[in-house]
Amino acid sequence: MEGVERPVWAPDEVDLTKPSVARVYDYYLGGSHNFAVDRAFAAKVLEAMPDLPKHAQENRAFLRRAVRALVAEGIDQFVDLGSGIPTVGNVHEVAQALNPDARIAYVDWDPVALAHSRAILADNPNATVVAGDLRRPAELLDEPALDKAVDLSRPVAVLIVSVLHFVPDDDKPEEIVATMARSVAPGSFVVISHASNDRSGQPDQAEKAEEIYNRTASPFRMRDRHEIAALFGDLEMVHPGVVQMPLWRPDSPEDVGPDAATYPGFAGVARTR
Repeated sequence: MEGVERPVWAPDEVDLTKPSVARVYDYYLGGSHNFAVDRAFAAKVLEAMPDLPKHAQENRAFLRRAVRALVAEGIDQFVDLGSGIPTVGNVHEVAQALNPDARIAYVDWDPVALAHSRAILADNPNATVVAGDLRRPAELLDEPALDKAVDLSRPVAVLIVSVLHFVPDDDKPEEIVATMARSVAPGSFVVISHASNDRSGQPDQAEKAEEIYNRTASPFRMRDRHEIAALFGDLEMVHPGVVQMPLWRPDSPEDVGPDAATYPGFAGVARTR
């Protein structure tokens, strides 16, 4: 794109003329690692769903609460699938604030997400980025970089946060979760959050946002609460089960706003046996 200055962290093969899901999400979170093309795409989505940045912040808050809860359970390894750009308040900062020895593997296939992740993690020996596609979990599990980053023979938390709604039914998201769950040690955890228009206070807005994404190379698949709960298979759900994201172990009652029960997305954490 003429007039766009390429930052040092964006490799030459990255096409700056097309929006990136990772950069658009960074924009929703108020980040600075995005371009005009991403902001233009986000503006179209926000016309349909103006509260999306608030929803993204709620999702990130759920991620932080889940990571803190799992560190308290003794988990010191995290694999974040479809991690995007690990901006402020992401997994490594939250986990390592509580346990400096916690190890984190961020996994993504987006070149921009990979490039930026490598830049910000360069001085963090216990956090790394792994190039991999969560839709091909068997290949990912054979990736030497993942094996070097974490020890899957010990309990680990597999984070699949705000990403499975980009996985169509044909790619069998439930099998992705099952493959990862079978491949980690007993006592590990699986964390999922997922967009939904089920129980949403604004289903029309969610459907319009879905339609906009479906005109891109990153189609969007809303699922209802039952479908999202089914992604966990026969894993052992931990309290409070699959609930709207703001309702998953809020830090205080004051943090639960009046719209929590109609939040357009669900989340849960489960333990492997």
